[in-house]
Amino acid sequence: MNKRSTLGGGTLLALALLFIGLTILFNHALRGWRLDLTQNRLYTTAAGTDRILASIKEPINLYFYFSEKTAAQLPQLKTYGVRVREFVEELAARSGGRLRLHVIDPQPFSEEEDRASELGVRGTAVGASGTQFYFGLAGTNSTDGRAAIEFFDPNKEQFLEYDVVKLVYQLANPKKPVVAWLSSLPMGPGFDPQTGQMREPWVVYSEAQQLFELRPLEPTATRIEPDVNVLVLVHPKNLSPATQFAIDQYVLRGGHLLVFVDPLAQSDQSGAEAGNPMAAMGADKSSHLTALLSAWGVQFNPGEVVADRAHALSVTMRQGEPPVEHLGVLGLDKGSFTASDVITAGLSNVNVATAGYLEPVKDTKVHFEPLLQSSRDAQVLPAARFRMLFDPATLRDGFKPTGRRYTIAARISGNVHSAFPAGPPAGVTLPAGQSALKESARPLSLVVFADTDLLSDYLWVREQSFFGQRLAQAWASNGDLVQNALDNLAGSTDLISVRGRASFTRPFERVEKLRRAATDRFRAKEQELEQQLRETEDKLTALRSKGGKQSALILTPEQEQEIEHFQTEKLRIRKELRAVRAGLDADIKALGATLKIINIIVVPALFAVVALLLAAWRRRRRAAPANAPLR
Repeated sequence: MNKRSTLGGGTLLALALLFIGLTILFNHALRGWRLDLTQNRLYTTAAGTDRILASIKEPINLYFYFSEKTAAQLPQLKTYGVRVREFVEELAARSGGRLRLHVIDPQPFSEEEDRASELGVRGTAVGASGTQFYFGLAGTNSTDGRAAIEFFDPNKEQFLEYDVVKLVYQLANPKKPVVAWLSSLPMGPGFDPQTGQMREPWVVYSEAQQLFELRPLEPTATRIEPDVNVLVLVHPKNLSPATQFAIDQYVLRGGHLLVFVDPLAQSDQSGAEAGNPMAAMGADKSSHLTALLSAWGVQFNPGEVVADRAHALSVTMRQGEPPVEHLGVLGLDKGSFTASDVITAGLSNVNVATAGYLEPVKDTKVHFEPLLQSSRDAQVLPAARFRMLFDPATLRDGFKPTGRRYTIAARISGNVHSAFPAGPPAGVTLPAGQSALKESARPLSLVVFADTDLLSDYLWVREQSFFGQRLAQAWASNGDLVQNALDNLAGSTDLISVRGRASFTRPFERVEKLRRAATDRFRAKEQELEQQLRETEDKLTALRSKGGKQSALILTPEQEQEIEHFQTEKLRIRKELRAVRAGLDADIKALGATLKIINIIVVPALFAVVALLLAAWRRRRRAAPANAPLR
């Protein structure tokens, strides 16, 4: 005998209450639990981000300004706005209450709009009416410090995490970073013995003074203070062992380093003699830092210059002469930059002159990441060919590209050993209780450029005098490049570890592939039909005009039949052309129809079949005991 069980209303109500109770319980018990199933881990923050959030000591207020109503008219910005808001909300949730997020939709002529402008978030006019669209982030800390991202550029989406975390880091650490600057080139203000006048500081040096606490270091310095965030070395030359040892120990302690070396520094005044310009041409103008660079896993040859035919700029050597391409003066474009690194991302062009190249030392264990590279139409030439160069055209003599891209700038990271394995050099005495480091206490954080001339004003700015004030107008991105490097290295190691990630916007790769294939397939047919159409029209025109105006009015039956045939052929070809053009999207439409069938019919049908099989299996299990023989 079969027994059928039924669920009463009370049982169903109990199950419903149990489901609601479990939902509420899991909502509280699993609060903060997240599972990121995206391919590029878009919702997983970097470990450095988590450490920066944990290090916040006092609450920080974040104000996310987003004109949501206006964004409805801008689909791309609306989608990206959702992405940014979700990411900022994620940071606030992970901060343990240290980040207080305020999402604001500023209305026109409102106090919120005035507050946004006050905090540094700018509006952008959109639409025919010029409505102000706000899409930025501002922050304040307990000491009235402020920082802002004035506008979230969708083109910099891969650096979203870095930009937001950098803002949080600056508010959590409001003190200006300390940058120690050691240069053998005359970059700062002072007296110029060549002109006999006071010289202005280089623009890149002046900008660094405004953004950081800049401490000039003499080339004879034997100590680098522990509060220095970044040490900058420009054209290090003839440094004493004591100075090199101080730099070595600073790096091993975890100090961040920005280095500019050069095989032929144009601003090096070595060998200069008043009234004898030829004396300086033969002088050694290369940087000397081989021992330290080798210990850091970097190889630099001070005797070779990168010549690049694809990026050569035209220069004028003497007044009155036409400009000529100089294979050693290069205008690097976006194809030369590493787009995934925050230092070079977003730059338009960078100019270098007589630059060298960098390579990782063989079997080194450091991570060597190129930042600037030449084209493949390049070759290295002896630096001696550039010292007394009167005609740049001669550089093309015997020029043979190697097909290799030469690295002009690189980021190096990892653990390294001391360049002084035997201990401090002679004459150096360590303070009591302090011992020399033999290897990295913290991973190396180093950025090296194989050119110092990119810092020179003549390669990237034009200077003008405006009512006695010096104004510099940039025509290349050299200054932005240096400031990006300083800004990045001035942060903590955790901030530097926050790198660019993949874009949130995913293209329809299969659709684009189908579109390209269809275009290639139908384009040939379209061209063939268009050629047939032109030939048919030409024949038709020739036939109608045959015999002159008078005879054209009287046509033989054969001519009339031929004209009718050509007109029919013309209509057929035009119809076939329309079909070919319509067929360009046929595969895409077929793919869309297939996906709709799978989503609407196939998937629900599979679930239904599985449910029916499961119900049948359960029914058999219940029926089995009832049908069992009685004993």
